[in-house]
Amino acid sequence: MILNGIIIGIAIIVFLILYMWRMAFLNRILVQSLNFEDFSESAHPFSLFFISDIHRRKISPKLIDFVRNKADIVIIGGDLREGGVPLKRVTENIEKLKEIGPVYFVWGNNDYEQNEQELWTMLERQNVTILNNKSARLKNSEHLKITLIGIEDIGEKKANYELARKDAAENDFRILISHNPLISNEVKKEHNIHLVLSGHTHGGQIRFFGIGPYKHGGITKTEKSLFLTSNGYGTSSIPLRLGAKPETHLLTLRNGKNTEYNPKVIEL
Repeated sequence: MILNGIIIGIAIIVFLILYMWRMAFLNRILVQSLNFEDFSESAHPFSLFFISDIHRRKISPKLIDFVRNKADIVIIGGDLREGGVPLKRVTENIEKLKEIGPVYFVWGNNDYEQNEQELWTMLERQNVTILNNKSARLKNSEHLKITLIGIEDIGEKKANYELARKDAAENDFRILISHNPLISNEVKKEHNIHLVLSGHTHGGQIRFFGIGPYKHGGITKTEKSLFLTSNGYGTSSIPLRLGAKPETHLLTLRNGKNTEYNPKVIEL
């Protein structure tokens, strides 16, 4: 009886680990429209593909095929890699993302674990715009101007939110990208930030009975801004997930009022 119990226990553990491993490599896209009253009524909707926390993963071609021709730009929310990830793999991931559109990148804490200059040089060669405490203005149409504001990682004490906002046009539609969602503590209503994109937490990555080290990813609306925190695409340290599936985001921004933020989930 004791032996049978041990065998059953081992079988359950093996099954759970295999299940968690499978969950870690899902390819999911959360598709949703985000409406803003400040978004120009006369402008065409603007779409972006947001992906964060790639870490060790190789981006699936299925993901690229689905998003191709559906997004105007790509935003990488940090942790493009971590220690031990070869630059070749990172370069291949960037080349895939470039098939969707122009790529914008902010630094995450794990991006500093290897040669920073090596990564920086590769991104510049790939024509990736690095938002290291600075802003970049997009001209979507004559009716709509969008400014991306990107900061370096808060946890590494390299973020300079004031510097990043310095050259951002006051009347533009403003999107703030910060790897760490703790930036929400610094955003003020008067900063005129319409949307904040973050990752870092992995949604807790492994949650038992709904409980994890971080909150599950999602959207929060306050009087200051609309905050989106992603579960991220990859995993940190171990390729296992439970109760916090990986996700990427295809967001369409348009004029109007949001009544709910429930996305359409595409699993490839």
